[in-house]
Amino acid sequence: MEWQPQAIRRRISRQIDVGGVLIGGGAPVSVQSMTSTDTLDVEGTLSQIRALADAGADLVRISVPTLEAAEAFGKEVKASPVPLICDIHFDYRIALRCAENGAAALRINPGNIGSHERIEAVCQSARDHGIPIRVGVNAGSLDKDLLQKYGGPTPDAMVEAALRAAAILDEHSFADYAFSVKASELNLCVEAYRRLAKATDAPLHLGITEAGGLLGGTVLSSIGISWLLQEGIGDTLRVSLAADPVEEVRVGWAILKSMHLRSRGVNIVACPTCSRHSIDVVGTVRELERRLSDIRTEIKIAVMGCVVNGPGEALHADIAVCGGGSGRCLVYEGGRLMGKVPAAACADVLEKRVRALASLKAAQDSDKTQKGN
Repeated sequence: MEWQPQAIRRRISRQIDVGGVLIGGGAPVSVQSMTSTDTLDVEGTLSQIRALADAGADLVRISVPTLEAAEAFGKEVKASPVPLICDIHFDYRIALRCAENGAAALRINPGNIGSHERIEAVCQSARDHGIPIRVGVNAGSLDKDLLQKYGGPTPDAMVEAALRAAAILDEHSFADYAFSVKASELNLCVEAYRRLAKATDAPLHLGITEAGGLLGGTVLSSIGISWLLQEGIGDTLRVSLAADPVEEVRVGWAILKSMHLRSRGVNIVACPTCSRHSIDVVGTVRELERRLSDIRTEIKIAVMGCVVNGPGEALHADIAVCGGGSGRCLVYEGGRLMGKVPAAACADVLEKRVRALASLKAAQDSDKTQKGN
């Protein structure tokens, strides 16, 4: 019997609905990203939203700093393929307008929205439009009294900031909210989430803020987010990178797939190569990632350089190739050796077989759905 990893026991939380995407309450962990375009550039922003959706983003957040941007946001909502969350600071009127313009959720910090009357107006608008609020706490922008009380940004300071904001929402009888407590320091961030997870049953949005560029940010975010997910903490996530936001979505999905929490598209297993390799593993993997980015069906591919580990990995992959020497590579499907092809044709053969398998699985899923109805 093949070994299976132990299933992660996720923290029990209440559930919110963000434009039809359920968060918390046992729903699948969702992947978010944020646009980096000027919100007033409607076409440019929509182009990036579509790219994020194609990469697998369940939700997209947009910064809306002005009332003029709120009108552009409304146009983007109407044309977006995924629910849009508006990111609001300081001016409560922007939150009200975005809610009217179709926001799927509001990301605010109640502490900088203003008076109780203004917070009540935001809560009432969210209630009227049936949308939740995410309270975003950041270690870099804690209230001065908390910094003085704790001597700086600490896990307890961040948790108190979150619960203080929640108390304001609770005071206005608004309970449809989620939290994030982000920091750029990995251990601080992880510990803050751990403590907050014990203090509330609200859904938690995971992220390591200002994590860095593509390489460093991916490493830092992968460690922190996976650490928390393994402990059952987290209901939605964003990988924050100083890079193309599409990369945030790709990394987010890679994290969830590696944790066996969600599956989507191709998963490529490849050897790091050594002097034994007899096919271009690196080039083949690069080509497959580029060519197969549109595939949504879960398919596992193995690309191995030689026959030392290749046949073994092929047993656990839907489709696999491994170097066979003499300018040829072995092709496997469902763990069975199907034959040899020229090594130079490796990527072409794999793409053709993956697309055929994806079509077959899609047809099978359609048949199951029809029979179920």
